Amino acid sequence: MEIRAAERLGHLPVYLFDRLDADKAAVQARGVDVISLGQGDPDEGTPPDIIAELARTAIEPANHHYPSFKGMPEYLQAIADFYRDNFGVALEPGPEILSLIGSKSGVGRLPLALVNPGEVILCPDPCYPAYIPGMILADARIQYMPLLEKNQFLPDLTQIPSKVARRAKLMLLNYPNNPTAAVATQDFLKDVVQFARKYEIIVAYDAPYNMMVFDDEKPLSFLQIPGAKEIGVEFHSMSKLFNMTGWRCAWVAGNRHVIDALSRLISNVDMGIFKPIQFAAMKALKNGTVFIQKMNRLYQERRDAVVNGLKELGWRVLPSRGTFFVWLPVPAKDKESIPFALELLQKTGVLITPGRGFGEHGEGYLRIALTVNVERLRDAVRRIKEAGYIYNPSQSD
Repeated sequence: MEIRAAERLGHLPVYLFDRLDADKAAVQARGVDVISLGQGDPDEGTPPDIIAELARTAIEPANHHYPSFKGMPEYLQAIADFYRDNFGVALEPGPEILSLIGSKSGVGRLPLALVNPGEVILCPDPCYPAYIPGMILADARIQYMPLLEKNQFLPDLTQIPSKVARRAKLMLLNYPNNPTAAVATQDFLKDVVQFARKYEIIVAYDAPYNMMVFDDEKPLSFLQIPGAKEIGVEFHSMSKLFNMTGWRCAWVAGNRHVIDALSRLISNVDMGIFKPIQFAAMKALKNGTVFIQKMNRLYQERRDAVVNGLKELGWRVLPSRGTFFVWLPVPAKDKESIPFALELLQKTGVLITPGRGFGEHGEGYLRIALTVNVERLRDAVRRIKEAGYIYNPSQSD
């Protein structure tokens, strides 16, 4: 019997990092020591006190049962306290906070909970590729908002036609931004709230990096903006702040009606977070600010090593104000991002993500993940130099 997959799967794009993993494996098979600056997975381990809390609570039989998909009351309260202490935002645990098995799962399923077939979703371009499948499966019409360097990689809301805005149900935003590392301003977010109110659009603000900022930049939550909770929600995660990517522990907070819709969907297709992981997350949220600041200093040192090293080779590198990414133009003006990245991998063993994998407006750029130690980053720059990828400043401007 021939087994055929559902036709809807044919509409889904190839996941960017699956392709990168295959390219990396092919080079490694030749015996090359690949320096992978592709996927944003922290290299530092989870803090020992968080692991100890997991171990302590995991031995308790009472914690081995099915958890509520909504999240333990203590976990939701710890999230509320985190928002109060760091952003001055008041949230009601339960109706205004929902636990998630990773923020990717929540953002990806939100269109299925809110958007009817044919309704418009406003999506940034470039964007995190995991946004796309949920919109496609919801049979939504995707209207991309270009993130352009001349606008500091913020969407220009004035360029969204009013007839499109009137049909829009949902707007996706992500700051500090993956892949561009741009940081949103309060003034921009105030404009977003005003725009969303005018056209009755729900805002989904993906913010797993909002505490990861450099150079005295202040962390900013979308929910700090007056009126934000009336029109939107914010997704957040333990993954990047506490080096817990494999733990799958996250939440969404904000508008209770949006959260209720997503909760109704998740209750039918998902389970909750393993209770000991929630206990460990509570430990992190209550005591983790010092650790976050330590990691920010580490990533800033790595950023400076990459930025300064590549500038010495004549590359134009954009200053990164947040996340653990560096976003930079392709230095060779005669090459697009994918061919350049593949050539660089083949000749140097350095894996950099091509910007085209994040969308049409990512073309012409590259993304570097600062998820290896500073010595490894300097080695990557050295390999690039020795392979002859050196440009006159006038050529790379």
